[in-house]
Amino acid sequence: MYAPQRKLAHRRQFLHLAAGAAVLPAVSRFAWAQTYPTRPLRVVVPFAPAGVTDILARLMGQWLSERLGQPFIIDNRPGGGGNIGTEAVVRAPADGYTLLVVGAFNVINVALYDKLNFDVIRDIAPVAGIIRMPNVILVNPSFPARTAPEFIAYAKANPAKINMASAGNGTPSHVSGELFKMMAGVNMVHVPYRGAGPALTDLLGGQVHVYFPTTASSVEYISAGKLRALAVTTATRSEALPDIPAMNEFVPGYEASAFYGLGGPKNMSAEIVDRLNKEINAALADPKIKARLADLGGTVLAGSPAEFGKLMADETVK
Repeated sequence: MYAPQRKLAHRRQFLHLAAGAAVLPAVSRFAWAQTYPTRPLRVVVPFAPAGVTDILARLMGQWLSERLGQPFIIDNRPGGGGNIGTEAVVRAPADGYTLLVVGAFNVINVALYDKLNFDVIRDIAPVAGIIRMPNVILVNPSFPARTAPEFIAYAKANPAKINMASAGNGTPSHVSGELFKMMAGVNMVHVPYRGAGPALTDLLGGQVHVYFPTTASSVEYISAGKLRALAVTTATRSEALPDIPAMNEFVPGYEASAFYGLGGPKNMSAEIVDRLNKEINAALADPKIKARLADLGGTVLAGSPAEFGKLMADETVK
């Protein structure tokens, strides 16, 4: 074989091997994604049990467990308005076995805390949205005000004498309440808890006067008459609570809502993220899951990881 022919043959062999080497990692990543998961997964809920983050984690965890054939273990990590649980996921291996219930509290905390050990937009990989919902203004049935206008009048007549519970500093319930204080011109004392469950327990017991939780964690108490709903925080009425007025009807321009989804540590495999996104969107299209989310007072937030990431980024700016 002449030298030019030998060089040509070697070049063809090299290109063939290089092409094969380039394909192998992609094939192996795809095969790995197809076999994932091979062991139990952990879903970190950055609040105490019984709140909306916990409810959604258990609802989606059960669905994903049935679809993927592995247990989804719920790990409640309350504290810091969601920051403690979020940082635990930021520091976790990006292998797809640790996930986080992401919510409006994450983007609120960007503005609320001067020094965070992470950047949620940079350090948490968006996987999928789940739900968007209003908060609802609740009082104990023993509270003297029965309507939103009566509550505003009572609060103005009794400055700093109403205790306002929240699920923690920087949570949607806290920010909704602070926005209400500012726009309605009332002075209430903020009492932060480590999650929606403890805050609801104290509201039921009369230890605090008012609370702005999501409809998801409170609709059953409202239906049972254990708590009195004065208004929802969205600009229009909620389909889940059509008889409850929107606060916008009494405080023009008032609007607040929450969103929730799943995320994980940055640098998660795109194949793993896409697989989880596909399964979560399948859940959101399932009539039983859709009905359950509607019962919680929200609307489904289906879409791609990129769309959920854009929502998080846009809400951070807002």
